[in-house]
Amino acid sequence: MLAELPLLRSSPSVQGIQIKLFAQLREEAGWDQRWLAIDPENQATITPEVIWGCIGITVPLSSLRIAINQQFAAADTPLHPGDELAFLPPICGG
Repeated sequence: MLAELPLLRSSPSVQGIQIKLFAQLREEAGWDQRWLAIDPENQATITPEVIWGCIGITVPLSSLRIAINQQFAAADTPLHPGDELAFLPPICGG
């Protein structure tokens, strides 16, 4: 399934999901943006939670905000080709 699909550095030739990391997540991963090609057979099983498990960052998903197409979403929201998925770390401030 997903673990077998590589995160591509640039837009794939087939439509996929654009994955964005911000702030300390970007620093830990060493990249800010990747694409994931989607096999239509596995499309229904791809969620932010599944993708996060394949990225390999130690920050727990429960401490992050997730946005799909620039709107906050739950970790179990199904993703579709053409979606933009962003992982945002907690923001502190006063």
